[in-house]
Amino acid sequence: MGEAADRLTGLASSDDRFNIPYAELRALQVEALNERFQENKGTIKLLSHRAREAGLSEVRSLDDAVQLLFPHTAYKSYPENWLLEERWDKLTKWLSTISAHPIRPIDMEGIADVDDWIDRLQAAGHFISCSSGTTGKSAMLIASQKDMDWSKTDTVNVFSWGSGVQPRRDRKIMGLAPVAKVPKNEVIGEAQREAFGDPTKEPFHYPVPAITVGSLTRMVVLRKAIADGTARPGDIAEFEQTSRERQEAMDRAVDIAADEMIAHRHDKLYIAGMWNALYQVARAVRERGYSAKDFDPDNCIYIGGGLKRAQLPEDYQQFVHETFNIPEGRHFQNYSMQELNSGMPKCREGNRYHVPSWIVPMILNKDGDALLAHDYDGEVEGRAAFFDLSLDGRWGGVITGDRISLDYGPCACGNAGPSIRDNIARYADLEGDDKIGCAGTVDAYVRGVA
Repeated sequence: MGEAADRLTGLASSDDRFNIPYAELRALQVEALNERFQENKGTIKLLSHRAREAGLSEVRSLDDAVQLLFPHTAYKSYPENWLLEERWDKLTKWLSTISAHPIRPIDMEGIADVDDWIDRLQAAGHFISCSSGTTGKSAMLIASQKDMDWSKTDTVNVFSWGSGVQPRRDRKIMGLAPVAKVPKNEVIGEAQREAFGDPTKEPFHYPVPAITVGSLTRMVVLRKAIADGTARPGDIAEFEQTSRERQEAMDRAVDIAADEMIAHRHDKLYIAGMWNALYQVARAVRERGYSAKDFDPDNCIYIGGGLKRAQLPEDYQQFVHETFNIPEGRHFQNYSMQELNSGMPKCREGNRYHVPSWIVPMILNKDGDALLAHDYDGEVEGRAAFFDLSLDGRWGGVITGDRISLDYGPCACGNAGPSIRDNIARYADLEGDDKIGCAGTVDAYVRGVA
């Protein structure tokens, strides 16, 4: 990286990483953006295309940077049939359009499924983290070993800052939700266990099979075949059996997890999961006659993801906290996404997500093709875009599907850097659809090259 980018990413472990006023950061961030552009414009094919379209040879302002951002849909711009028909050569070539490092030829012989393909790439130093797409197309984001190392450090730092829990390796780890088996998730989980988990106490893993891209893809293929009438009776029977077995496993998991929570109620616990699973386990614990009075008073909780459309009572958060005796300030939430390498932890006093100095926030219009006019003072609401200067394996700039309210003023917690109000919403949920202006031309370019 260049000098400006190094100065900003060098704040990763600094106590002031959320406390620098934006007025002091803006010029340095633009300088760092240009450094990253000069490093990557000759190696990332899609970035070169965006630069040619915009007629840019350097980044002098945030307006320039907006023209070089990738829509989040760029990471699922591969033709769907390549995945369904297992065209690993085509998918690898597609990846090369968004990779910052050359993808050298890998052995394609005997690849069984998409999970096997991801493993082959990982063995060659390319880490593919995929979203859990339920419509057939997962976003595939390529990362380097440097990105994996960054994630290990960043996840510990943001959790400690947001929860007040120090990495003293003195907690029983209780994982209360199924996890997606992708490299980034595995690295983050390992780092959390090493930093906060008591090495003398075996971590508890939610007893259901990990979610893989391959398992999701197989489910989507079967659903489509059933919908268009091409599924064979045996395929339908297999689908129904798989669905039934997974639901039974999920039902059993709630009872097993509740029993484990009760068995370890006197341990200091690090509880991790998503709201739906946490609520189900908490309810099972209550049904067995246990509540906050039975648990250690210094437990902490790490929430991963939102509700995922789960229908829960209005007081679900309070119910979980009161069941497991989570004290004020030990509840951690983090705003991030697979497209970024860094987290934005929520503070305990102001209830806002804090943007670290090496993430450049940009508030765009709904179409995502221009900055909203504002004076970088006070709060502004619009489409979120970010540039993560820590990224090494791919371009750090992304236009998201989120509507956020970004405040450039100081937070009630005392930190002076920009922060995001806890009212984040997805345009797709607000309007039933989400169109980003540059997405069509980006998709067309990537498909043409790949």
